[in-house]
Amino acid sequence: MKEPYLIHHYLGRSAESHPDREAVVMGKHHLTYAQLSDRSSKLAGLLQRLGVHRGDRVGICMSKSIEAVVAIYAILRCGGVYVPMDVGAPAGRLGYMIGNCGMKVVVTSSKRSASMPDVIGAAPVAPEHVVVFGEKIGLDSDGVTEHAIGDGADLADDFVEVPLIQDDLAFILYTSGSTGEPKGVMLTHENCRSFVQWAVEQFDVTSDDRLSSHAPFHFDLSTFDLFGAAAAGAPVVLVPPRASVFPTEVVRFIEANEITVWYSVPSILTMVAEHAGLAEGALPTLRTILFAGEVFPTKYLSRIMGLLPHAEFANLYGPTETNVCTWYGVDRRPEESDPPISIGRAIANVETFVVDDSGTEAEPGSVGELYVRGPTVMKGYWGDAERTAERLVESPLRRHLGDRCYRTGDLVEEMPDGNYRFLGRRDNQIKSRGYRIELGDIESAIGAHPAVLEACVVAIPDDKISNRIECFVSSSGSLDVDTLKSYSLEKLPKYMVPENFVISESLPKTSTGKIDRQALSALAEDGG
Repeated sequence: MKEPYLIHHYLGRSAESHPDREAVVMGKHHLTYAQLSDRSSKLAGLLQRLGVHRGDRVGICMSKSIEAVVAIYAILRCGGVYVPMDVGAPAGRLGYMIGNCGMKVVVTSSKRSASMPDVIGAAPVAPEHVVVFGEKIGLDSDGVTEHAIGDGADLADDFVEVPLIQDDLAFILYTSGSTGEPKGVMLTHENCRSFVQWAVEQFDVTSDDRLSSHAPFHFDLSTFDLFGAAAAGAPVVLVPPRASVFPTEVVRFIEANEITVWYSVPSILTMVAEHAGLAEGALPTLRTILFAGEVFPTKYLSRIMGLLPHAEFANLYGPTETNVCTWYGVDRRPEESDPPISIGRAIANVETFVVDDSGTEAEPGSVGELYVRGPTVMKGYWGDAERTAERLVESPLRRHLGDRCYRTGDLVEEMPDGNYRFLGRRDNQIKSRGYRIELGDIESAIGAHPAVLEACVVAIPDDKISNRIECFVSSSGSLDVDTLKSYSLEKLPKYMVPENFVISESLPKTSTGKIDRQALSALAEDGG
């Protein structure tokens, strides 16, 4: 088969080369590459009959499942753009997404039947069709036609291949926006393929591997799991909801499915290190552990590396707008008291550079904003030219090239070895009592306490001092506020010590597994 340049070409190549190999697995159920290709082709044919053409947006409003994977490939194969929706989000937010990007069709499941009428009702413009895996859901909405399908075997195979190019959109991922409304990040086949191809080669993923899929499909981490597995002809094993949050269940999942490559946010690995009761040398099939999405507290990284000395660890960095753009292979186990590990340097075929406040390239060792240039950089934000223009800018260093690069808003410094040290968000820098403070510095210091699992620092506007600082921590043992405040005074200047500490067993998380900073900020503003 021709060299893949569209991400669903990976499925076609694997279905042709090894049709009987497992492609996607969930629990006791699986599809081979031939079956996944056949079922996605039949669903693509239905979508075409419903009027889905090249570039049309199709929502996927269903929990992680084999059917959801079928839907992803079907949408791509008929030239559409898949838009994964967070089933745990409020109906109003999902309805906004439907209207914002003009979804023509939404694919869902009978399990979502109770909530779909509310979602459709919240959309300013409803989709024309809803396709349901299972029984009809009874939307009772004017102008919306329902189509119930079984396992796909009952669909006619009349799919017609759609000519696309690598710059066509493949999917839109909605992320939190500063205005309170989510923003749709437009990503092309080339954006995704450039990262996936690099990762498969860098981590030597082959058909002998078994990849986990922990991240929800509306989170950019999921693209490596899905398309990296297909690129290598390996199975992707979907992590069921229960196994995704309980550390002992995570371990059982890895053992039972003989997972070789794991990719998740660090907080999951922290829980495994602290609460799964692992013995040194456990999980012998696990050869590669990739993590991304947030800073990995060094003490927990050190502990899990000590428990799994046979595994390769790598830190992958990049906002949704660039997928992964830098990486760092952790070549030694750090000391628990070491500062956070580096985010590394640019992946192949991507350029990164640091720009200071004057708009010139920062000298190594100086702090500046990280810019990204190359094929992983998004097309822009759906329907938001103003915000796109703020983030996708002409390179301040290479204006003659005429292409655009992405301003990450992340503050970094280039270290002597050429790797970057992540310092925090530009918009996470505040002033309090006249001092300029980086909230990430406080989190790093407090997070080093042996009894602290996670730390999140928020700033609350205050007329007298500009901002007051509050800290929320989760603790793995007995920890009181006085002890934590004394520890903070030992590690931080007095002006950086939070005025208030809240200690709990766990911190709220977003649907992608990150700490929910907005929820904590709201809690702090309400008085804790």
